[in-house]
Amino acid sequence: MSLPPRLRHRACLLAALLCLSGPLAADGLQEASQLFRQGKNAQALAKIDAYVAANPKDAQGRFLKGLILTELNRHSEAIRVFTELTTDFPQLPEPYNNLAVLYAAQGQYERAKQYLEQAIRTHPSYATAHENLGDVYAKLASIAYDKALQLDESNVSAQTKLALIRELFAPARGAEAARPRAKTTAARTAGSGKAPAEPEPPAANPAGESRPLEPISEPQAAREPAATAAPAKGAAPTQVQPASREAVEQTVRDWAAAWSRQDVAAYLAFYAPDFTPPRGQDRAAWEAERRQRLTAPSRIKVEVSDLRVDLKGEQAQVRFRQRYESDRLSGTYGKTLVLRRVDGQWKIVQER
Repeated sequence: MSLPPRLRHRACLLAALLCLSGPLAADGLQEASQLFRQGKNAQALAKIDAYVAANPKDAQGRFLKGLILTELNRHSEAIRVFTELTTDFPQLPEPYNNLAVLYAAQGQYERAKQYLEQAIRTHPSYATAHENLGDVYAKLASIAYDKALQLDESNVSAQTKLALIRELFAPARGAEAARPRAKTTAARTAGSGKAPAEPEPPAANPAGESRPLEPISEPQAAREPAATAAPAKGAAPTQVQPASREAVEQTVRDWAAAWSRQDVAAYLAFYAPDFTPPRGQDRAAWEAERRQRLTAPSRIKVEVSDLRVDLKGEQAQVRFRQRYESDRLSGTYGKTLVLRRVDGQWKIVQER
């Protein structure tokens, strides 16, 4: 069962870009944005790649690239772009929102929930993220009710609640998803997913907001729902994605990004309940130590490279180089993580 197509992502970043980037945006960025709105995604990607190569620190150009990759169904690359944006620009809520949409499209609703909560912590008045979070909760509820009915078909209360959720996300959503692509580009990351022909200037933040959980989005100014197909409502339990090296690598990158954001809750969520802390520490002492080490520095940046994944069924060992920088310490180290799939998500069980 897929998530209600309500999840959206905003492309406010594009609009902001046009407002803030001046002549440069009028060239590569504006041209890429125009091609994107016209649905010429391959050409748009070529343009934005050239722009980002010349302007690697430009958040709006990178955000647009994430939107284009999403529209091209190159989701793992889009996830990497948005993840890097959360590391380099942790104050922007839209990349978190778009990551949530992408993960929800993969059935990873708990992870989607974490990113939406982070978007809201960053920007409490971010209405799209609040709405998307409500949809994620509805999806999780529908999965739980469906499971209850699998265990007890006579459970009238669960039947009624599941029917209400399905009704809530049915006909109207389908009509919304059928909108012509000219008005909105499909986008299901956390933000507002469309590409209006004439985007208005973005709100306070130069980032994009998204919509339903599948296509990409447009500038934040445009708040219409994104044009995407309405997924089925709570009929089946969460689909477990097949084990893949790509998923393992992305989990490690997300773990490093949470560390860089100094987001203790998100960071600790990557560890399995039976994680074995190093040096014989008990779990509570280890968590207290990690909390202190994440929050004490004024800034942290963690980068991972040269990832080598040894995948064996539901377990994976990842060796990589870790670059750590903070206002107190910096260095590059070799590191190994052992991960295991827990309820369809990769969790760390050992670290050395």
